[in-house]
Amino acid sequence: MAYTNIDDPSAYFQTATYTGAGANQTVTNDGNSDLKPDFLWIKRRNAGYGHVVVDSNRGLGSSNPPYLATEATDAENSNQNWISGVGTDGFTIGINEQNLSNTSGTYAAWQWKANGGTTSSNTDGNTTTTVQANQDAGFSIITYTGTGSETTFGHGLGVAPEVIIAKKRGGAASWVVWFKAFNNSDGYLVLNATDKMEEATTIFTNTDPTSSVITLGSSSTVNQNTVTHLMYAFSPKQGYSKFGSYKGNGNADGPFVYTGFQPAFILFKKSSDAGDNWMMYDHKRPGYNVTDEALHPNSAVGEYDNANANLDILSNGFKLRSSFGWVNQSSHTYMYMAFAKHPFVTSTGIPTTAR
Repeated sequence: MAYTNIDDPSAYFQTATYTGAGANQTVTNDGNSDLKPDFLWIKRRNAGYGHVVVDSNRGLGSSNPPYLATEATDAENSNQNWISGVGTDGFTIGINEQNLSNTSGTYAAWQWKANGGTTSSNTDGNTTTTVQANQDAGFSIITYTGTGSETTFGHGLGVAPEVIIAKKRGGAASWVVWFKAFNNSDGYLVLNATDKMEEATTIFTNTDPTSSVITLGSSSTVNQNTVTHLMYAFSPKQGYSKFGSYKGNGNADGPFVYTGFQPAFILFKKSSDAGDNWMMYDHKRPGYNVTDEALHPNSAVGEYDNANANLDILSNGFKLRSSFGWVNQSSHTYMYMAFAKHPFVTSTGIPTTAR
């Protein structure tokens, strides 16, 4: 019986932690497989500097690739040589910048592989998109020009996505995030804010994504006429990625969330109440249980190193170890996405161990 089709998740996702070394610094991954990133997300850990998000649909690997910041509504910016190149197993930072490579900084970089930078024109929807899809890993990068009216956009995954992250590139707008686990076709969270789930048919409409297309409404946030936009779409893969929800119990002996793998990356947000940060963890910060080192996509602040953020990363999921409202408020619902370090059981039926 095959428990996973991805025995080595490091072929598709890796976290790198590093200390800044100034301009022209090369960061090399250390996973079992080499990984040339197509979607790269970097955050300084020890000070309040913004997140940097770049991808190979938008020029990662070339000089001055456009970047976006998850905590901001700003349009993309290509005013500096932020990432000067990507290699077969990592990336090179072009400039000495506080939020990328300053010598007093410690950093985390999360990296996903799509299709090695090779895009294709997708005509599955009513509006043509530029898509870079990795169906094996359930991840696609989608760029498109808005129409200003409700329409469909192809995503290239071959199955319906369960998480969609969308951002206007050519103007100021919030990041919006849709989860299938909402059980609400037009629900969304805002990545750059602490808002609870909101509903708007002008953003994600009342139509769930299909195996070929995503339906977007007329809102300028996701579909402004003649303006460029970006989407990241994710579908779950057994033993590699899982997207869903959990309900808090308000106890330090918090809920256990089964993923079917040892997580390498966890991102979650309370959806049923406003005012709480997004929480981002990985298996390298600090590298042992309990982990209490969280970063917030909605904020430029440094790492939140506090027992209020306690959780355990386990061989088959994660367990909350705090009653704090950001992570485990009683009777409140949290949306999560997680990617694997190891599958719980390999494709040949061999169990893996906890860290």
